[in-house]
Amino acid sequence: MISIISPVYNAEKYISKTIDSVLAQDYKDFELILVDDGSSDKSASVIKGYSDPRIRYVINDSEKHGAFSARNKGISEAGGRYIAFIDADDLWDEHKLSRSLEYMNSKNAAFVFTGYEFGDEEGVGTGKIVHVPEAITYKKALSRTVIFTSTVLFDTEKLSRDLIYMPDIPSEDTATWWNILRTGTTAYGLDENLVIYRRSSNTLSSNKLTAIKRIWNLYRKNEGFGAVRSLYYMVGWAWRAMARRL
Repeated sequence: MISIISPVYNAEKYISKTIDSVLAQDYKDFELILVDDGSSDKSASVIKGYSDPRIRYVINDSEKHGAFSARNKGISEAGGRYIAFIDADDLWDEHKLSRSLEYMNSKNAAFVFTGYEFGDEEGVGTGKIVHVPEAITYKKALSRTVIFTSTVLFDTEKLSRDLIYMPDIPSEDTATWWNILRTGTTAYGLDENLVIYRRSSNTLSSNKLTAIKRIWNLYRKNEGFGAVRSLYYMVGWAWRAMARRL
């Protein structure tokens, strides 16, 4: 079974389409764990309106702790061998799970990810597709952030579940990928567009200066790199990030 984890915070505007895209998967053996991280809108009502037994509504806390905390709560609740993430405003192609699992098995991999497409605020694809390399090692990952959270799949029989728990730092998802890859694990990329990454104008990632500061902080604090080495990787990261959004 695949345990799909989605952090939810004031997502009533988007969450139904996200849930529908999961329920439409041609791979049916999954559970969808929706972790409410202190929402004050009608997200809970929308979620509870679904009767599919594979959907689980979990309350993280009465206060907002952040996506890292909600995802970690979901991991602790997960009953499946495989773990996937989907953010509460993103959308999956109906073949996302089946193709990811087929690819994982073909590579005998513990960690796979897919290509994706940027979407507008309505979740409509813009035509800007992010292609992914066949494989990424730790060293390669340091100069690119091509692994997007809603595209990943992990096999917990090949990868310690403890490694998937996310740290309480900005860009916690990228830090998690690096922590995993640092162990010598290779992440394998399936270059198929299977996810729509909805980008609203007020998302954190839309603030380029904030994104730069977050990545720099990862180099310096999470990885313990000196300024020169951090700058070296930052240049590569910035170039690829810019090219991905053109």
